[in-house]
Amino acid sequence: MDWDDLRLFLAVARAESLSGAGKQLRLDPATLGRRIARLEEALEARLFVKSPQGYALTDEGSRILAHAERAEQAMSGVAEELRGTQGLTGQIRIGAPDGSANYLLPQVLATICDENPGLEVQIIALPRVFNLSKREADMAIGVSRPETGRLSVQKLTDYRLHLAASRSYIAAHPPITAPGDLRAHRMVGYIPDMIFDKELDYLGHLGAETVALASNSVSVQLNWLRHGAGGGVVHDFALPAAPELQRLIPDQVSLIRSFWLIRHADDGRVDRLNRFAALLVQSVRKEVLRLEAMA
Repeated sequence: MDWDDLRLFLAVARAESLSGAGKQLRLDPATLGRRIARLEEALEARLFVKSPQGYALTDEGSRILAHAERAEQAMSGVAEELRGTQGLTGQIRIGAPDGSANYLLPQVLATICDENPGLEVQIIALPRVFNLSKREADMAIGVSRPETGRLSVQKLTDYRLHLAASRSYIAAHPPITAPGDLRAHRMVGYIPDMIFDKELDYLGHLGAETVALASNSVSVQLNWLRHGAGGGVVHDFALPAAPELQRLIPDQVSLIRSFWLIRHADDGRVDRLNRFAALLVQSVRKEVLRLEAMA
């Protein structure tokens, strides 16, 4: 068995389909299927079982998975050693909630890439938890600390949130001098049944009973607020991007949340990812402080 066979096996195991793995590998699914079949024949073991949900690992496949991942780490280490340590290179994919993906990561990662010209970074901005075991991303940013799984977790940064509304909305509606006044106002927030983490239930924390304008996207919420649609909770680090907004009763309503950097436990052996993670943590903390000072 050679590394290329293991590379194909890992892609199918993580994507759980030939079509998904084929897109990543730029291989035709039929060709990939034949390669997997040849690998199973060479090993005299069935590695996958096909079901309506896709390709699932058999017991034999699950046992091989750990060995294949160790081989992947070893190959990454060899490539990194050959490249030296002058700069980061290669591709790194980060999964992140869209608030951080839109208002923090672009400028932070642009600077990191300027300093490391051989580096390619992909941001997957989705309002959900990423499955690192399936290698949807090399690392992810979460809004709460995961308690299960073979993961390495460190706090990325704390951040603040406040109630806000546009100046046009404030001028045209009754004043908000206490949290109880929110009942007389149209609120903007998350779709209640799509809040994937309790840490995001900001309006529930404030006792707001109805969210008249709701989206699972922080950017959509912010744009509603910018256009005078109502009041809502906003990341302080996003406020510099929305000069139309003004914080409301900041002395009475001030929330603190945290971002967590989440990695697969085995990736702690990969120097390239360790160095990138250290840069990311340092840079994000600095950027949050800069933006919050401007809010």
